[in-house]
Amino acid sequence: MRKTPVWKSIALNLTSDIAEGRYNTGDRLPTEAQLAAKHGVNRHTVRRALSDLADQGLVHARRGAGVFVAARPTDYAIGKRVRYHKSISASGKIPGKKILTLTTRAADETEAEALEIASGDQVHVYDGLSLADGQPIGLFQSVFPADRLPGILEALSETESVTKALQHCGVKDYTRISTRLNARAATATQALHLRLTEGAPVLYSVGINADPNGLPIEFGRTVFAGDRVTLTLNED
Repeated sequence: MRKTPVWKSIALNLTSDIAEGRYNTGDRLPTEAQLAAKHGVNRHTVRRALSDLADQGLVHARRGAGVFVAARPTDYAIGKRVRYHKSISASGKIPGKKILTLTTRAADETEAEALEIASGDQVHVYDGLSLADGQPIGLFQSVFPADRLPGILEALSETESVTKALQHCGVKDYTRISTRLNARAATATQALHLRLTEGAPVLYSVGINADPNGLPIEFGRTVFAGDRVTLTLNED
């Protein structure tokens, strides 16, 4: 079993401290010497952990003053009515989306089963990045049945919003009918998009959304930057 590097463990502990409010935005973290003594390591190891947090935008250093908290991980609620912009705005950050690709192709078996269509049927696919205050927090893919939502790619191109695009296609409301979460290590491509190091912890989410009649209309896969997002589950 591959062990977590000591510097990564320190970085994860500090991220947890920030996420749980032990250090707020603008607070100064303990010095390198204090952190080294606490964890029983040398300052070089601590420095690497702090550098990792800085690369993620969580902390920043001030020459001669120390290392300060730049931002707390984004709270993202997952429930029956998941609305990205609303959830991120509620966390006090500015939501955003970036389109990577909009394509049409044949559905694979997993997508077909989730959307209750035949394997090989056409689906519209939206690949993109989810942003919070301009920082990437999630790499996502949304898959839609082409015959049910023929105009959704054009609507997505204009709005970048799944909710608005679905409304444009006549789906006024939708709910999450299933969500699965697990932890993974970032691949090289995922790390590049999310500005992480390859192998960094990520949260992998798979969800299905349905229209008011219970018919599946979206099958989504999202890779969240594990150190930047706190997922919360609710029933709403």
